[in-house]
Amino acid sequence: MANIKSAIKRVDVTRKNTLRNAPIKTGVKTTIRKFNEVDTKENAATALKVAQVSIDKAVAKGVLHKNAAARKKSRMTKKLNKMT
Repeated sequence: MANIKSAIKRVDVTRKNTLRNAPIKTGVKTTIRKFNEVDTKENAATALKVAQVSIDKAVAKGVLHKNAAARKKSRMTKKLNKMT
């Protein structure tokens, strides 16, 4: 455990941030999982839009890095294009 006053404060701030960010990260993971579970291309297209909105909101809130978000969206788009 931290002994220095500023370190103790940082632990508290980190704990609060983690609690605030956890549901957002979980929501992003859920939308990506739902996209991956879809079987038809039409349903996948709508699931992709929902997932992209979720990812963009996470970036806006500072939960995800913009490059990580771009990578996730790119991979999902690539997967959508490979569907027949």
